[in-house]
Amino acid sequence: MHYQITHKTHYTYSNTANLSYNEARLTPRDFARHPYKHYTPSGVLSAWGHLQQVHGSRFVVEPQPTSYREREDFFGNTVCYFAIQRPHQTLTVTVTSQVEVKRHSTAARESSESEAWEAVREQLQTSLHPEILETRQYVLDSPMIPTRLPELREYATPSFAHGRTLQEAVRDLTARLHTDFTYDPGWTTVATPLAEVLAHRRGVCQDFAHLGIGCLRAMGLAARYVSGYIETMPPLGQERLAGADASHAWFSVYVPDVARVPHTPTENYLQSRPSGNSLERTSTASCGEWLDFDPTNNQEPGEQHITVAWGRDYSDVTLLKGVVFGSGTHELSVSVDCRRETC
Repeated sequence: MHYQITHKTHYTYSNTANLSYNEARLTPRDFARHPYKHYTPSGVLSAWGHLQQVHGSRFVVEPQPTSYREREDFFGNTVCYFAIQRPHQTLTVTVTSQVEVKRHSTAARESSESEAWEAVREQLQTSLHPEILETRQYVLDSPMIPTRLPELREYATPSFAHGRTLQEAVRDLTARLHTDFTYDPGWTTVATPLAEVLAHRRGVCQDFAHLGIGCLRAMGLAARYVSGYIETMPPLGQERLAGADASHAWFSVYVPDVARVPHTPTENYLQSRPSGNSLERTSTASCGEWLDFDPTNNQEPGEQHITVAWGRDYSDVTLLKGVVFGSGTHELSVSVDCRRETC
């Protein structure tokens, strides 16, 4: 699936702003999650994987910034920094990207589908494989997700029966979050604690992603926050409106393949290191995969989900943040247009 995505953010200041320093994570990611190849008894090769490739991205700031630079953060997300060091009444940031998304999901991963969640937790606790060691950061507390909150484990426990496979447990948790919580855009802010969201059973996609991550970490599993876009379709008979799409959030859970985790990791890890472009990685020594779940829509994200960034929680992947020097108030408007392209 090919998309052209336009994300426009506009600030209007009641008084003149003299300086502003900003940081944006609005450029979608390039990545290829390695397919797992599997020969069926009949000899047919099936595959599972997820590819996202950015064919172009344009970042425009008005008024023209005094300084601008790009970098890659700790998690591999593209970060755009810009400063405006002169008086201005408005700030407009427009990012236009051309993205290709391919997701293939079959029954190819038979071994992982049969892994009990307890076995996955044990691997995360005991394995010395570098991939597992790197993943452990997603089991720990993060700035917005206190995993020691007892309510998180209490809520998660019914989904994690003894011996249940990890995928079954996470699907059940995702469905429960979708059913038990009300989507209410006016109730929470980016600073609303998870304890309040749990107590009142309402929030938005960011809150539901944080809840899913907190529940998984409370059970000793690795989960990360994903920001991105979701293509929305209009009701039957209504015209699709430009700018009616939305930024979105969901979570990913790490699924190691117990049978593939080596006892002596160093040699296998060196074989799995990328050579050049990240899209050219080989999957021969990979010992796990990240699987996406969207509790807001009770879905396992498909080709309508476009990934922008990932991290431990929202604080790692804030789309646009900054500091403005001036007085008065501001008005904010945001529009997102996620339009399919025909090839």
